[in-house]
Amino acid sequence: MKIQYECVADRQDLLRRAAERSPKTIVIDVEPLVALWDTSRESLDEGLAAVLGLLGAIPGVDVVCFATNSARRPSAVPDRAGIRVVYVSSAHKPMRVAPYRNFPRPGIVIGDQIATDGVLARRLGYTFLHYSPHLAGVPVGPRLLQHCGELVLPLVFPDARRS
Repeated sequence: MKIQYECVADRQDLLRRAAERSPKTIVIDVEPLVALWDTSRESLDEGLAAVLGLLGAIPGVDVVCFATNSARRPSAVPDRAGIRVVYVSSAHKPMRVAPYRNFPRPGIVIGDQIATDGVLARRLGYTFLHYSPHLAGVPVGPRLLQHCGELVLPLVFPDARRS
């Protein structure tokens, strides 16, 4: 499978595009798709269950991995019959790839940061679905990282086209 990049701003469109790729593995960045930055553990738990419900409905998915570079953890990792669900906190994306190496292929990474999630996808040989919603109140750190990602996009995904 050719490594690909696609930028998607709408959550429903993102999930549709993920389903069209027929992945066996989905690695998903926690913030902001599952839960916004600096929200409660309850928000994280609810977001995990909701997103797992949507991603778990994609035929053929064997693994859903939630990954975050933050130390935040849910009360419990949700489960879904027939799907291995993994949660990786303090993931050190994109440097650390060991937690993802034995996941079945093909795979996709869904995340908002090219410099972390996109580079992780590239290192794993997965497609990167860049979730780029128009959100207010994004913390300074993620905003700065987003600008850095724009600079490295042509290096990481030379065939990428921004919409």
